[in-house]
Amino acid sequence: MKTNKNITEILGDKSSFYLDYVCEKITKDELQTPSKLSLDEVFLNSNRNPQVLRSLSQLYKHGNLSGTGYLSILPIDQGVEHSAAFSFYKNPEYFDPENIIKLAIEAGCNGVASTFGVLGLNARKYAHKIPFIVKLNHNELLTYPTKYDQTLFGKVKAAWDMGAVAVGATIYFGSEESNRQLSEIAEAFEEAHNLGMATILWCYLRNDGFNKDKVDYHAAADLTGQANHLGETIQADIIKQKLPTNNFGFKNIGFAKYDDAMYKTLTTDHPIDLCRLQVANCYMGKIGLINSGGGSNGESDLVEAITTAVINKRAGGSGLILGRKAFQRPFKEGVDLLHTVQSVYLEKKITIA
Repeated sequence: MKTNKNITEILGDKSSFYLDYVCEKITKDELQTPSKLSLDEVFLNSNRNPQVLRSLSQLYKHGNLSGTGYLSILPIDQGVEHSAAFSFYKNPEYFDPENIIKLAIEAGCNGVASTFGVLGLNARKYAHKIPFIVKLNHNELLTYPTKYDQTLFGKVKAAWDMGAVAVGATIYFGSEESNRQLSEIAEAFEEAHNLGMATILWCYLRNDGFNKDKVDYHAAADLTGQANHLGETIQADIIKQKLPTNNFGFKNIGFAKYDDAMYKTLTTDHPIDLCRLQVANCYMGKIGLINSGGGSNGESDLVEAITTAVINKRAGGSGLILGRKAFQRPFKEGVDLLHTVQSVYLEKKITIA
């Protein structure tokens, strides 16, 4: 891996704001922080069988971040989730599924997450070269009027048959369909563990009521943190979550259980503290939190990706799952961007806040 990008320069006048901050509400000493010993320290005495531990080890010990306790995963299922034409028109080579896998390999990612179709078409050629993460369910975008529901697209056994080390799934917590999705994915994760695969849960929120007074609480630290906690309850081994952008979802929307004191005790409005609350809800970091890289916004992608990586790492998170910012640009530029993100996790001077 080669990168000449200086992280401090990329962050610009926000450098000190992100790199020098110290969390004083939930301190780093209270966390299980990522390291080469994380798997042993967290899962050795768990109910995960030896095959699951081996699969997790394959994931954590692959690519440029091998042995660090951190993950850089390339997720590309937007061909289903967002429509293929919209997702790939900026770079049509990714209509060919093999190029998705090539990007993950060239960028030194820990693994590649995609659909049954993408990974299945290339399984015999690549399943032994990079860890496969098969996404079990998707929100298909062809129903009219548009609906938002995660639907299973295949069986766990099919993912195992193609050599996948892990399965991924999304639950839309807060949606009308969330109870069904929760039940489906809990069953799927149990089967995956029985077969020896690791499990990754996209813990997303979806409810029109989470928009109130022109504020979008779908990325509120308290709500996303609780979604993480529910994801671990069905024994997800890794949690994927959007980076928090605000807080006080329970209080300002006015539902569930909350107390003013919990906000004062657990967090501030600093972005690293908000992400630290997400990490705390991941069993104090014992279940790895990987944050989403978000959509592609063109020239600002590099700054946004590095900022997210710095926040995640300094909060005690376990890495980044970044897709659109990489594949919606020329191949080499996508590789370079992923390398620069990985350099955040390799830079020893960037410590847990």
